[in-house]
Amino acid sequence: MGNLEQRLSGGNVADRVVRIGDTVRKPATSATESVEAFLEHLHRAGFTGAPRSLGRDEQGRHVLEYIPGSTVDMSRPLSAEELRRVGRMVRDFHVAAKSFVPSASAHWNVVIKPDSESMICHNDLAPWNLVRDGDRWVFIDWDGSGPGSVLWDVSYAAQSFVPLIRGGDPTRDAMRLRWFIDGYGLDPSEREDLPQRIIEHTRAMYQLLERSSRTGQQPWARLYVEGHAKHWEDSAAYVERHLKIWKDALLANYQDRT
Repeated sequence: MGNLEQRLSGGNVADRVVRIGDTVRKPATSATESVEAFLEHLHRAGFTGAPRSLGRDEQGRHVLEYIPGSTVDMSRPLSAEELRRVGRMVRDFHVAAKSFVPSASAHWNVVIKPDSESMICHNDLAPWNLVRDGDRWVFIDWDGSGPGSVLWDVSYAAQSFVPLIRGGDPTRDAMRLRWFIDGYGLDPSEREDLPQRIIEHTRAMYQLLERSSRTGQQPWARLYVEGHAKHWEDSAAYVERHLKIWKDALLANYQDRT
């Protein structure tokens, strides 16, 4: 392929992203230096579910390993074992991330205030950011990584991967949620707290888009116009409506340990 640039599609946030050979090039932002340090730490810690950060090119763009394959949102719904695998993958990422110590000057591009800032999270662990190429599964798009918590990251991932959305079957979705969380391995107290955290994070996505529709902040204002806010608003209502079902499924066989 040489130095021929191939425009990559699918992202909602980053400006022009291109592929050159076995690399991806992204415009650098004020957060790129911190993202680079984070990805380098994950690689040294042995986490294989993130692309390698390969420095900058002559245009100052962030260079990353290109991950072939297709994103999960382009395929059939994940099976029970696949949901468990994604849960384990998120857990492995968090284990590696917890030993990362950002520099005093670290800057992050976090658009939604998290519930706490106990670790550095991905903040967009979702089917559209999980690429599968045979047996290798890799999370992409780390530009929005930054401070958060285990449950903040897991709540977003669970809502997106199950998925918990309007029109779903609560009984089926509760089992799928259990498969994902069993894969991750949350303890009983975390399972008790998770459904409420899913509501809060899902509603925060709606609030970001609604607020941006008034302030003009891009790309969120554009996404509001395209109807994304309705998706998040309806999803939050669906999760809240069936709160007891999620808790019962997650805590089944754990009552004696709470």
